[in-house]
Amino acid sequence: MKTEIKKLPKSEIEILFEIPWEEFSPYVEKSYSILGKDVAIKGFRKGNVPNDILEKEIGQGKILEQAADLIVKDKYPQAIYREKLEPISRPEVNITKLAKGNPFEFKVKVSVLPDIVLPDYQTIVSKIEKKEVSVTDKDVEDALKWVQQSRAAFTPLEREAKQDDFIEIEYQSPQIESNKLFKDKFILGKAKLAPGFEKNLEGMKKDEEKEFSVLFPKEHNNKVLAGKEISFKVKMKSIQKMELPELNDEFAKKLGEFKDLETLKNNIKDNLKKEKELEQRQKTRNEILEKIGQELKCEIPEILVENQKNELLEDLKQRVDQGLKIPFEEYLIQIKKTEKEAKDSFADSAEKRVKNFLVLREVGKKE
Repeated sequence: MKTEIKKLPKSEIEILFEIPWEEFSPYVEKSYSILGKDVAIKGFRKGNVPNDILEKEIGQGKILEQAADLIVKDKYPQAIYREKLEPISRPEVNITKLAKGNPFEFKVKVSVLPDIVLPDYQTIVSKIEKKEVSVTDKDVEDALKWVQQSRAAFTPLEREAKQDDFIEIEYQSPQIESNKLFKDKFILGKAKLAPGFEKNLEGMKKDEEKEFSVLFPKEHNNKVLAGKEISFKVKMKSIQKMELPELNDEFAKKLGEFKDLETLKNNIKDNLKKEKELEQRQKTRNEILEKIGQELKCEIPEILVENQKNELLEDLKQRVDQGLKIPFEEYLIQIKKTEKEAKDSFADSAEKRVKNFLVLREVGKKE
């Protein structure tokens, strides 16, 4: 078997195969057996039809095509292994010569992982400033407050809702996901909802329903609702008084193996520091990858970029569904883009992801 590899743009290659008839003929014999096992001809049992009669019955072309399929499945993986290639796409097979008694020729086009020429990444790493992290007293107090609220006791109230009450509501809007009914619960006045929404809930009693409109600010993070007046129908499901436990040594002991409140605070501080250190390491790692990627020399495989664009599009669809709570088709109308335009907008991010993958893979091989 002879093979020749041609490099194509965008990290594609074409492998040309030439297989002499002597090497191809055993696959032809095998094809007779495969195709002949189900052929019924008068005077012969299935699987026992002579080759010359079988060839007249089903045609020489079909037998050669079967042999070609068999040998391609054999020889293509052998060539990939021998040449130490790393395919990342389905092979496109094109048969160029197939005739009895002649060499069998075909070519395969496939995308492969590219050859990477890394810059001096050790020097790049040495120039990255290592930043120290710190945990402030406010960080600890905020975390402690969250723990305190998670252990709060709740008492039902039969009066009108006021600031700092813990309330549970149902709400819907004809302008949000086709008037779908949503449920939520929060501390009244501290939920950081659209301006005016919580103010309309003050004074409502349990099981009371109310309709009102809220003007969303132009800079609102939900671009679909930003700058629009949205109408709501709300039902107050419950009003509760939230009583926070006192922050003292007894509170700390109930949370675990903490001898006093100070020990709990120190534990929270240690954990917050570990989280910040992990976050900082990730930022440093991304900065290093960014700088290496800027100097990286290689052809980026189009198929990998396309895969990443598809993944980023799926991430967007999930965020729209879970965060904005509207159909993705409605979101596309609001941003005035087609799904393809939305996907193509991720081209730069997708290419950066692929570069990071290639850099990490090559560094891993070298190290």
